[in-house]
Amino acid sequence: MPKKFIRRFLPDHQSIKQNKALKIFGSVLHEPNLWHLNRRSASGAFGIGLFFAFWPVPFQMWLSAGLAIPFRANLPLSVATVWVTNPFTIPPIFYGAYKVGTTVLGTKPEHFEFQFSWQWVVESINTIGPAFLVGCGICSVVFGLAGYFSLNWVWRFQVKKAWERRRQLRNQQA
Repeated sequence: MPKKFIRRFLPDHQSIKQNKALKIFGSVLHEPNLWHLNRRSASGAFGIGLFFAFWPVPFQMWLSAGLAIPFRANLPLSVATVWVTNPFTIPPIFYGAYKVGTTVLGTKPEHFEFQFSWQWVVESINTIGPAFLVGCGICSVVFGLAGYFSLNWVWRFQVKKAWERRRQLRNQQA
């Protein structure tokens, strides 16, 4: 079951509620639906997390948590899913988003070399920035929706298999 697999990696909601850094949210984090793991909350969390994973901003987890709360998606899963983009996966994912953007805009991909400086970022906004941001937006929506619907489908499939196994077991015992 996806529920058992996912639950192994999520922290206990009581420990998160008692975290001193999260006290600023007050009673918002005491909503049970934010911690309950079912098909709807898990699918929503996965979609939200993948949606924000493609945003080139440093506070993706906060954005993901901020959207998970009003949508009543599983908060820890939503925040954890953002880590699809991590220091090892960011370069190929963002390069792929840039390629998607150049394809959609119909522009020629420009050769660039990444430099870790503010000057490079400012200069790149005019050259590769539009294609990169369009690609990130498209990938964000596509992968967010794909994540939502695929986890929803996997969850339904696993539940259906479990019900069939139980029915077969009951029929064998009768």
